[in-house]
Amino acid sequence: MPPKFGTSGLRGLVTELTSDLIGAHVRAFIAACPLGNGIWIGRDLRGSSPAISRMVANAAREMGVQVTDAGAVPTPALALASMNAGCAAVMVTGSHIPDDRNGIKFYTPEGEITKAHEAAILANLDAGPTQNGPETVTDTTAEADYIARYKRAYGTALTGMCIGVYSHSAVGRDLMINLLTQLGAQITELGRSTHFVPVDTEAVPEDVRGQLRNWASNHPLDAIVSTDGDGDRPLVADAMGNVVPGDLLGQITGTALGAQIAVTPVSSNSGAEQVFDTVIRTKIGSPFVIAGMESAKGHVVGYEANGGFLLGYDAQGPAGPLPALMTRDAVLPILASLVAAKAAGSLAAAVAAQPARFTAADRLQGVATETAQAFIAELSTDDDARAAFLKQFALTEIAVNRTDGLRMICAGNRIVHLRPSGNAPELRFYAEADSAEAAQDLLAQGLEILRIKMMA
Repeated sequence: MPPKFGTSGLRGLVTELTSDLIGAHVRAFIAACPLGNGIWIGRDLRGSSPAISRMVANAAREMGVQVTDAGAVPTPALALASMNAGCAAVMVTGSHIPDDRNGIKFYTPEGEITKAHEAAILANLDAGPTQNGPETVTDTTAEADYIARYKRAYGTALTGMCIGVYSHSAVGRDLMINLLTQLGAQITELGRSTHFVPVDTEAVPEDVRGQLRNWASNHPLDAIVSTDGDGDRPLVADAMGNVVPGDLLGQITGTALGAQIAVTPVSSNSGAEQVFDTVIRTKIGSPFVIAGMESAKGHVVGYEANGGFLLGYDAQGPAGPLPALMTRDAVLPILASLVAAKAAGSLAAAVAAQPARFTAADRLQGVATETAQAFIAELSTDDDARAAFLKQFALTEIAVNRTDGLRMICAGNRIVHLRPSGNAPELRFYAEADSAEAAQDLLAQGLEILRIKMMA
């Protein structure tokens, strides 16, 4: 599919992310959105990211904008640094998608762009260069400031813990090791890669799960932690190597911070309603979560099933203050879950203390967006087709939610949710049940049914 601009920014095949296309979107962003004192640029470790970063810088300078190059840095660290400087930011990353693809994400001085900003950018794609800006400056302090944020809040809260860090090609891998060490943990580095590895924290494949279990059996670890490629989505596994779903990390983190209101997509674990005073459900995507958070008042947090966490108020960590950060972050849910594990005796015990609702998610790749949309539209509008589909699972529908895709609530505390990906040729399948095993079984069954259907 051609490059597409949406809730995750502009994404597409590297071969199609030309300087003209990148320049048009950067100029539109500058013409349509608040910039403050200029633009900071960061990038992940994909081979194509340095060249795309230069395209972004050139386009911004053609609009007379002061550009600051932050180098290879996690997305939330870039966002924190640019907001502290009163600047906008552009992150060059394809997040969890394969290395032959890449993208750019936009931030105003207030944080991630909203859906209104997105519409304004699309309306200004014909904006042309205006004037030459000053030379690009370099500032590599973003990582140190990001580490200092969590050192102030968490002190030495991880003293005595043994943590494995699955480094792969995450741009924040060295930052993670440095931070956890400063917080008192003993670190074992695992799986560092010299080539880019796409890690989807919401749909962790079985080979990665198997590797996590193998590492856990070979090392005396309290947990294994990692992130996706650009560091805004966490991956956390317990002492046995079992992956903790991102929405459970959200529940644990929100509880630890004393949050009263949680904003989370419709796909997240329904146990949230038992944990927080108020739960606001949205479409999938951080811009929708941010919009929901902005409409709420008080101690509000946001999180997604991929684990990305947004803090909407000035909170308190175990050792000190933790200011609000309205951008998706991976480090906060990692730290909060590790502290909860230490208090409960193990991460498995901390997870077991959550309401007995379990989610599992994955995607069927190679499904054209149009094909996935047509299939879901048919099920959504045809009661008989929907009943026949659910019969393959021996499920009976009791309610339907069409907030984002098609979410079928069924008897027996089962939920089946279908959604086409917004930025890749994939069909997402979300399952929920009252045990982890039942959710995984439902997911495996669903993917096989979809595979047969899409190949027919």
